[in-house]
Amino acid sequence: MKETVLTINAGSSSLKAALYARDGLNMLATAVVERIGSESVFVAKMGDGSKIQTPENPLTNHLSAIHAVIDAFSNTWPDITVMAVGHRVVHGADLFNEPIVITPSVISQLETLSALAPLHQPHNLAGIRAAMCAFPAVSQVACFDTAFHRNHPWVNDTFALPREFYDKGVRRYGFHGLSYDYVSHELARIAPSIASGRVVVAHLGNGASMCAMHNGRSIASTMGFSALDGLPMGTRCGQLDPGVLLYLIQQHGMSAGEIEDVLYRKSGLLGLSGISNDMRTLEASHEQTAKDAIEYFVFRCQREIGAMTAALGGIDALIFCGGIGENSSFIRARICERLAWIGIEIEYARNTSHQPIISSDLARTQVMLIPTNEELVIARAALEKLPSSIKA
Repeated sequence: MKETVLTINAGSSSLKAALYARDGLNMLATAVVERIGSESVFVAKMGDGSKIQTPENPLTNHLSAIHAVIDAFSNTWPDITVMAVGHRVVHGADLFNEPIVITPSVISQLETLSALAPLHQPHNLAGIRAAMCAFPAVSQVACFDTAFHRNHPWVNDTFALPREFYDKGVRRYGFHGLSYDYVSHELARIAPSIASGRVVVAHLGNGASMCAMHNGRSIASTMGFSALDGLPMGTRCGQLDPGVLLYLIQQHGMSAGEIEDVLYRKSGLLGLSGISNDMRTLEASHEQTAKDAIEYFVFRCQREIGAMTAALGGIDALIFCGGIGENSSFIRARICERLAWIGIEIEYARNTSHQPIISSDLARTQVMLIPTNEELVIARAALEKLPSSIKA
């Protein structure tokens, strides 16, 4: 019998899963199901990248997707037993600051937070419910994207609104915490002297944010009350004057639903370029609007790195992670171009070949690439929360 840990990240019509061996937490396989409920696409791979045969029948909901994933994994390893399931949950608000075993009470509490992350939380919960149906006797653990940021100084946690709103939960939460958790621990492993200092981590992808860390702990984040704040993203706007929203309501008669659609689905790189939310497509395009979108993204990254440096009172290292951060040497170079004032200078040959350290040997501030691994963070937490009787 091969004891394993399963991780699940459920979206509105997607499900990402990873399977880890319990001993050593070596990743055995990954699976991605997209377009659940319509013409579903299912791709599963072994840890070495080779494809696993998957069923061709359409998957109508998250439960059928989970069963299909397990069937695909079981066909490759007939003796696997899932000991625990870990779930990515976007929002824990001020209720959850660490992973927790999921109970009916926890689900009820998470449901109350759906309004804080309407594009993520309901779908995370759908994945949880489906997994509980598929594995009714298995420990299920929720891991929160907000938890890593729960010890911010008060000034980095509040808005200048009447204090009553802060007491009601209107505050900066920060997101991408599972990614930052991984980078923090990995940095402590490979460069402990840097990890104990002042580090800015840039998680750049379709969702993008930055985190200021001191001694491995989050001090400030570019994301705030929602996953809309801070950097422009694939389809999300990033930082926005709230007066714009008042104007859209009062002068254009837009409803809350219409504004939500614009801010979450039609803005960011897609809105600015009118072409795509994918940075790879924009980099390959000769259209001026694509160049404009890239220019704005780069400018905002430079600006937020400066802000995170100010929050830390200095900077010892800049870390890139996420889909864009890990793979686009062009964007990394553009971001670093105007940051010599904080000691950043990259070695272009190292950058284009995606070396772990891309800064020059004489640079005061080290610039690094650390590919993130949120699934491993979830798997570790799920294993840690196993009942003591099973751990033995």
